[in-house]
Amino acid sequence: MPGQRKRRRQPPGEPRPSAERFAPEAGRWSVLFETQDASERHAYVRRLRAEGSRIDWSAVRMDTLCGRLKQPTTYRLSLFVPNSGPGRPKEGAR
Repeated sequence: MPGQRKRRRQPPGEPRPSAERFAPEAGRWSVLFETQDASERHAYVRRLRAEGSRIDWSAVRMDTLCGRLKQPTTYRLSLFVPNSGPGRPKEGAR
């Protein structure tokens, strides 16, 4: 299987750099776009890139939720939104 040698060389137990950045305590994933048409998703991403929007593409996640007979395949584009800084109240807290 491709990439197994590289995974074996990594020291066990050490978190990857992105694991800490995208930890559940650090923020949440906000859905930007969801569709059941792959070409619609591609068009949306192309449009975002062409507009020059200020999106950190390293914090974007593209999910493909595989469907079955009753539920079609869904494509979801999510952006990681970090929590407020320390000392700031969280959403809904007063």
